[in-house]
Amino acid sequence: MKSDPTDVGYFVFDIEAIADGHLVSSLKYPGQGLMPQDAVKRFRAELLETTGKDVFPPTYVLPISIAVAKVSREHRLLDVCVLDDPAYRPHVMTRLFWQGWRHYGRPVLVTFNGRGYDLPVLEYAAYRYGMSLPDWFNVNAPTYEQSRNRYNTRSHLDLVDLFSNFGATRVNGGLNLMARLIGKPGKTGVDGSQVQDMYDAGQTAEINDYCRCDVLDTYFVFLRTRVLLGRLTLEQEQELVEEAKRWIAERAGEVRAFSHYLENWGDWSPPED
Repeated sequence: MKSDPTDVGYFVFDIEAIADGHLVSSLKYPGQGLMPQDAVKRFRAELLETTGKDVFPPTYVLPISIAVAKVSREHRLLDVCVLDDPAYRPHVMTRLFWQGWRHYGRPVLVTFNGRGYDLPVLEYAAYRYGMSLPDWFNVNAPTYEQSRNRYNTRSHLDLVDLFSNFGATRVNGGLNLMARLIGKPGKTGVDGSQVQDMYDAGQTAEINDYCRCDVLDTYFVFLRTRVLLGRLTLEQEQELVEEAKRWIAERAGEVRAFSHYLENWGDWSPPED
């Protein structure tokens, strides 16, 4: 679906990433001759032992899925796509993301913990692949106008920052909880901890389906935050939710992720006095 560049006000996006086994082997275990898959397995075990999670640092990963929801300035869902489908090449996905951001007039990026993970992954990827991003790394601009300034929500709105008051509290439960609170599917059998194993098993398309669903959850959580901030009335938000549900249903026959999302849809109604 083609979207009018002048109408797109927001990029709601999510990424999934896998470890760069060659990088892990050469930097974490130099001279040990570890095969990439063995190095990744060892690194995961060490992370799990030391941190309780086997989440790879953004410096050691490559994007394997980038899903983007184009959203109008009036908060209407216009399109949801995964980049470089069906090849899912990290360098192409990275290039398409930043090109798309420019093409649509640098819309506000909307993420859930994107400041802590998604955007660093894409910045490191741009560095790795030799891409120039002076409009994102606009370091000569006044501090509060710099795109990467954490308080510049006209450039990037991280919903975790919003809910946590920029780290003053923890958003325990994450996107899954925030989506479930408003009747949306949340995690339905897959979560980020499974992505590496899914990739190793050749399930790249399934990873991208999962990423699409996360983006839809993020979009609906974003809408509810607009109510919280007084940018939308609850009635307007519910109209947008119903419109988006129809949009998803119209495409569910062609996109497996949309069908799965609707199967787990839960309606939400305001409490009665």
